Amino acid sequence: MDSSTKTTFNKVAEITLLFWLMKIVATTLGETLGDFFAQTLNLGYAIGIGITLVFFLIVLGIQLSVKKYTPAFYWLVIIGTTTLGTEISDFMDRSLGLGYALGSLILIAALLLTLFLWYKKFKDLKVYPIFVRNKEIYFWIAVLFSNSLGTAFGDFLSDNLELSYLTGAIISGGIILVVVLLHYFTKLNEILLFWIAFIFTRPFGATFGDFLTKPLAKGGLDLGTLNASAVSIGLITVMIIIVHRNHKKREALTR
Repeated sequence: MDSSTKTTFNKVAEITLLFWLMKIVATTLGETLGDFFAQTLNLGYAIGIGITLVFFLIVLGIQLSVKKYTPAFYWLVIIGTTTLGTEISDFMDRSLGLGYALGSLILIAALLLTLFLWYKKFKDLKVYPIFVRNKEIYFWIAVLFSNSLGTAFGDFLSDNLELSYLTGAIISGGIILVVVLLHYFTKLNEILLFWIAFIFTRPFGATFGDFLTKPLAKGGLDLGTLNASAVSIGLITVMIIIVHRNHKKREALTR
């Protein structure tokens, strides 16, 4: 398939360094915004799920309705999954009392089942390019479960192992670095490495979000969920503008 066809019909972002940077910022925003609804506004995790689920379904509907990749719509859905994923994980682990270990196992099982059904139907798990709507739906379900799982792992590091938020971010970042090295210096399956990296960028962004928002006494910077969310929104907006301009230039070159 030539580059012109990919640009015209593809629905998802290309996996580049900027993609991973934006994913990390989106996960940080998902953590701080999710905590803003559930904790700062004291709405609780169940109502938080309701609010973030509505947002996720709206932006997902828009993303599925467009005929080609549009950076703003795509990244709004990513933000929707990270925010909803925060509420889902916290609701399972805290409100339902499942704990991080059992909650993580449930989410791992859900992610693996989604990937299995995806592979059974389409015979591949390629995440770029994606043209078929049914495959795109599998992709977004897998993204939602992976982001929920990543939240649980980040909370496990900080709450169960009692590591500082910065230490948790360093551990998650170290795992991502190992995945990058495996990608460049081994022949391990690229799809497997993608999902491992995708999952662990979530706790990296989440623990960094906690580092920004939590009180000084707990090892955070005490910026508050609203201020930290505003900073993340500003960063992701700038990145989306950059990606949009680059995408338009690529489209112009392939015409």
